[in-house]
Amino acid sequence: MPATPAWPPQSTPRLFVETLIAPGSVRIEGPQAHYLMAVMRIKHGDPVKLFDGVSGEWLALAETISKRDLTLTVTEKLHERENVPDLWLCAAPLKKGRIDWLVEKACELGVDRIVPMLTRRTVVERLNLDRLRAHMIEAAEQCGRTAVPSLTEPIKLPALLRDWGDDRALFFADENGGLPALAAMKANPGRAAILIGPEGGFDDDERDMIRAHPAAIGISLGPRILRADTAAAAAVSLWMAAVGDWQ
Repeated sequence: MPATPAWPPQSTPRLFVETLIAPGSVRIEGPQAHYLMAVMRIKHGDPVKLFDGVSGEWLALAETISKRDLTLTVTEKLHERENVPDLWLCAAPLKKGRIDWLVEKACELGVDRIVPMLTRRTVVERLNLDRLRAHMIEAAEQCGRTAVPSLTEPIKLPALLRDWGDDRALFFADENGGLPALAAMKANPGRAAILIGPEGGFDDDERDMIRAHPAAIGISLGPRILRADTAAAAAVSLWMAAVGDWQ
């Protein structure tokens, strides 16, 4: 006998919606409606996966389709919301393109919160948070996440350290050297954040300020000099492998 096709099929489109999902009707409009109708060629009865970052992933079926919007009927919950490791990424903003890549990969790797951090050598101080959030949502849609990282307003480094509690380890990627990252992370499991500096690095006063904080742990990411976005992805990957949900 032929195998029963998987339902919903792997090709089913996934969408993030801002409103809390529950069984019933959901209206889709704007760019999302254009994507479903013009790109995916959704027809009556076709499945769509929905998630809202809170309640998990749901199956919906196309009900009514018009020129500018469509209505989906939510029929069942497919998955509960994922358990998100308690890891923050505190990173100095980078130029457009590289900062987009950074937040996209941070979302794919499972970061819970992204904190843009302003330093003396930060070259970009104004961020389009809406654009960055859109990049994270797109990454979550494509890689199957049921949660989207929170994104805070930019904060200056002294204010970040001033308000930082002692109950969250702050792994400081220091280009001047530190403990081997993997070993330091394994020795300090639990709530954590990774601190990545700007393209020009932290200045000496900032480095001293960070190292003086009781929660800070200086780490090394190896013998090679890494660009800031590469360092962020490498450090997050190491943490996920050491104490996160890659085990």
